[in-house]
This record gives sequence, structure tokens and C-alpha cells, in this order.
Amino acid sequence: MVRQAASAGQKRTIRYYSPEAEVAFCGHATIASGVALGESDGDNTYLLSTTVGEVPVAVKTEGKFKIAALTSIEPEYQLAEAALLEQILKLLGWQTDELDPAIPPANAYAGNWHFVIAANSKERLDDLSYDFDGLKQLMQAENITTLQLIWRESDSVIHSRNPFPIGGVVEDPATGAAAAALGGYLREAGLIQAPAHISVHQGVVMGRPSLLEVIIPTSGGITITGTAVAI
Repeated sequence: MVRQAASAGQKRTIRYYSPEAEVAFCGHATIASGVALGESDGDNTYLLSTTVGEVPVAVKTEGKFKIAALTSIEPEYQLAEAALLEQILKLLGWQTDELDPAIPPANAYAGNWHFVIAANSKERLDDLSYDFDGLKQLMQAENITTLQLIWRESDSVIHSRNPFPIGGVVEDPATGAAAAALGGYLREAGLIQAPAHISVHQGVVMGRPSLLEVIIPTSGGITITGTAVAI
């Protein structure tokens, strides 16, 4: 993802682009933008105007690092339709008995729609090979930005992988928007008791590990915290 920011001061306009498409909201690019703003303009709370609403990003210094925390727009979710789930599982090469029944498949939103599927084992999550073109066509038709494939290690630790074929990307190493959508889904569906804090590990299998801290309040937007490295 790349970012485009306009104006100066605490309020900015921002848009997000992948190799093949513009996306409405991108959490990890927002975190990176917050870190960059903190390095150039200092610790502060910056208000980013996105195409889906205003997203505040609080930036602070911890030791040698700038830490950014975004708060998403109000999340929502819809339980997965059986026919759509069947199509997605077929394209992934997954079976229904490989899913975690404690986290039903759902379409979750916190700026984009992310289709959440929970595996019942880390082995299932780690073995990812899918029909890129077929999944891309289906996700475009259904307005799904990424798949949020997860395995819950514990109540506070989740492992995630995020296919992003509509953006021309096989897999996203960090997806803050999906992490926010997931946090909202878990709360709104009563699958976690808020307030809560979960750590999402992503990008590990692909050799680009990331850690997203997800803070889930009792109501309102979900907060995602992280840092960034220069490339």
C-alpha cells in the first residue's frame, strides 16, 4: 500500500492504493503514516480524513520507536451466507471440518469488508495455497477486500493470514483494517468480553512478521496499535 496525504497540521486527507486498486481504508498504511507524521511533525494526535470517515491516529515516542494507534470507524458484521462460504472454501482448498466452530465465518467491517474464517489448527492456517484468479473474481463480485484467515491460539493471541488478490497481492503481511474488523466482529457477536486486548501475529509464514495490538472497548471504534520501519 502507498499513501497520499494532503494539507498540513493535525488534520490530513489520506487515500490508499494497492498495485491494482484503490481501497477505502488501510490500517497498516495508517499506522505507517502516523509514524511518519510523528517523525516529521512530532508526537500528537492526527486526524486522517478517509473516504469512509475520519480516523484519529495518536502518535507517541517509546524509547527509540514511534508508536501509532488508530481508532477505526464504527465496526459491523454479517454472518456468512452458506453459499458464499462454500465457494470461498473451495477456492482455498479448505474443508468445513477444518474450521473452528467457536468463531463462525462472517463478513466483518471497519472501513472495508473482510471475510473472517477461523481454522481449527495452526497447521491448516500455515498451509495456504489458493486459486488466485478465481478468488479475485469472487471477492470483487462480493465487495470483499481481504480474507481474514485466523487461528486463535488463546483468548488474547490470534494468528492471521490475509489473501488480497483484488489488490494484486497474494498475501498481505499486515492488515490493520482487517484486525479492526475482526475485533469489532468478536465484540459485536459476543465472542469476546469487552474491554479486551488481543495480539494479532501476521506475516510470519511469509517471512515478514508483524504484530498488531487490537484494543477492543465496550463500544465504538476499535484501536489498532503498532510501529513501522523505513524501507
